[in-house]
Amino acid sequence: MRALRPLWRYPVITLTVLVFAAVGVLHAVDEAGIGRWLATVYVSAVVVWTLVGMVRDVLHGHVGLDILAVVAMVATLAVGEYIAALIIVLMLSGGEALEDFAGRRAKRDLSALLDRSPRIAHVLVHPDSPDSDEARDVPIDDVAVGDVLLVRPSEIVPVDATLLTDTGTFDESSLTGESMPVTREAGGEVLSGAINGSRAVRIRALRTGADSQYQQIVALVHSAESSHAPIVRLADRFAIPFTAVSLVLAGTAWAISGDSTRFAEVLVLATPCPLLIAAPVAFLGGLSRAAKSGVIMKSGAVIEQIARVRSAAFDKTGTLTQGRPELVEVRPAAGFDADEILQLAASAEQYSSHVLADGIRRAADARGLVLHAAREASETATNGVAATIAGRTVVVGKPAYVASLAPDTVRAQLEPGEAAAYVAVDGRFAGVLVLADAARPEASAVISWLRLHDVDRVAMLTGDVDSTAESVGRQLGIDEIHAELLPPEKVRLAAEMQPRPVLMVGDGVNDAPVLAAADIGIAMGAKGATAAGDAADVVILVDSLAKVVDAVSIGRHTLRVALTAIWIGIGLSVGLMIVAMTGVIPAVVGALVQELVDLATILYALRALSGPPSGLRPTAQEEPGAVAPARGENGVTGRLPRSEGVE
Repeated sequence: MRALRPLWRYPVITLTVLVFAAVGVLHAVDEAGIGRWLATVYVSAVVVWTLVGMVRDVLHGHVGLDILAVVAMVATLAVGEYIAALIIVLMLSGGEALEDFAGRRAKRDLSALLDRSPRIAHVLVHPDSPDSDEARDVPIDDVAVGDVLLVRPSEIVPVDATLLTDTGTFDESSLTGESMPVTREAGGEVLSGAINGSRAVRIRALRTGADSQYQQIVALVHSAESSHAPIVRLADRFAIPFTAVSLVLAGTAWAISGDSTRFAEVLVLATPCPLLIAAPVAFLGGLSRAAKSGVIMKSGAVIEQIARVRSAAFDKTGTLTQGRPELVEVRPAAGFDADEILQLAASAEQYSSHVLADGIRRAADARGLVLHAAREASETATNGVAATIAGRTVVVGKPAYVASLAPDTVRAQLEPGEAAAYVAVDGRFAGVLVLADAARPEASAVISWLRLHDVDRVAMLTGDVDSTAESVGRQLGIDEIHAELLPPEKVRLAAEMQPRPVLMVGDGVNDAPVLAAADIGIAMGAKGATAAGDAADVVILVDSLAKVVDAVSIGRHTLRVALTAIWIGIGLSVGLMIVAMTGVIPAVVGALVQELVDLATILYALRALSGPPSGLRPTAQEEPGAVAPARGENGVTGRLPRSEGVE
């Protein structure tokens, strides 16, 4: 049955071959008249079917290349070349089959994510019993936050979760691009889509299946696969001129020779398969190559846009910088010890999802400080956190917030690029924790590459304070800096940027409006910034800004291949038509030769699956083995700023 599947998948090819065979048999038994009648009726039916599709397309505002095929079929029938007419039908239907085959080959890497998408989860029946691994299988969509799951060796992690087993080894290559397995400790976050190692582990679900990292990626892939918008537009740019040239050449041949057969002989070499096939194959190849590189382009239209980009704008925090502020200095107030206030602050920050909280906790852990549990804790959005730690009231946050509870609070002098978290203990100002968010090590090279590759304008659009933005901008070679912006102001500036198209790179909820408004929005999605990913046209799955260069490079290579393949098809077709004007190429031979032209364009268009490297590759720092999504809503900052110098 598998061998017969192509017969049902491509019914027009099957019917055409059967008609061919029947015509051959009728010729063999001296019934050529019946064979001519059968071929004429069949080809006429195909012409009518094609005309119906053309009318439907015209009503939707799409004028394509089918007119050439229709004219060629009608012309060959009119001059009695019904064998050539059957070959044209076979060529058109065969072209669709070749396109489908090449498309499936090109989409193989893009579809790999879908093929291995987890569908079931093993929910433990007795989650509190360490000795019982009895589990019931449930669909991914039925997993609730807090469920304890069992992941067996070599299975795919079904949902984003916290590891409960002491340690676990996971292959995250499909998510982060990191080729080596990574080790997680108990309490660490495990991403859905990661492949478990050689031992069974227990995890506690952090998110539902629909909200988990892998399902977000799968949704993006579905979106990318279903797009065909640019394919039609690109081919249609050539439709009217190519049709006009073909009809002029065929008409001229008829007029000069006085033989109507010459008209058909020229037109069989003008069928539009090269134009209709080359662009789809090339764009699907580009989507596939991008997905394999860790870049999901949501539509083929994005490839054409990103290939022509002339201006680029970047968010700062989490985009040009690493989004992981590191503690650089502890400034204790009189009567307090540096380790003491760091330990108390980190203990309180256990109950916060702010980006600075993570940096403070990591610094305490690096110094070997034991964090205490809070008797009670609360967080005031955008301002700070208050907790009762070991009988002491600890407040960490913005200076104004801390000063409202500790009037003796003194503002700290900060260098550009630094941020501060203020600490108060029992109503007294205890000191300042100074953190800095370093620029990504690859960011400077990315900016330089864009400038060297026809991106005429590069700007930073950030909500951060001006001094910090200027410091990062100078370090990376960005002269145009717009700081202290609200989301509507980012949208306005992106809309006003010239020349176009404009590319915008960002992450987080606050960047979603400008990513949606830009000609090309690129979201740094490796840390789970789903709001930005939904709004963007391109989502980078690996935590590296170098992938922006890969996206632009792949887009330009793909568009170049598509256009070259189209011109190869046009050039060969026009050249053969000119030769056919002399009458040396019979209609049947011309129809067969056109199949070779189709094959040449398809083979060239498949070059979009590979191409020259951009020259930038993530370093070990840029592409760590463990890329844990931030716990805040936007994947980086968690919420609006609550401390000085942080976006």
